[in-house]
Amino acid sequence: MRIGELAERTGTPRRLLRYYEEQELIMPTRCANGYRDYDERFVDRVVQIRGLLDAGLPTRIIKQILPCLDKPRVIHFKDATPEMLATLEGELDRMNHRIACLTRNRDAIEEYLEVVRRSKAPEPSAPGGR
Repeated sequence: MRIGELAERTGTPRRLLRYYEEQELIMPTRCANGYRDYDERFVDRVVQIRGLLDAGLPTRIIKQILPCLDKPRVIHFKDATPEMLATLEGELDRMNHRIACLTRNRDAIEEYLEVVRRSKAPEPSAPGGR
């Protein structure tokens, strides 16, 4: 697929996709005419990258952990630096706090909607139709 289709399918601007390529987060092939060609797997990859960026990870760390995202059960880094590990541990803590906050907010919204729906539910009619 061309860059425009990938941009549309992932909701990611073309300029940002080019930046991901510059940072070697995605590596499309090139057609004979020089156009970038992205295969289907890049849709998920771009979504993963955006999620990691949204979580606060820098692109240099994302580049190092991207191979693990394809096969999460085969994680082995001989060259994991103490800085990388500290960054990942900090981000994991931050994500866990954010998940806890989001869970509390979701539960509060669910409870609110439940109360509102119950209060708006029609009263059961009395026997005999009165």
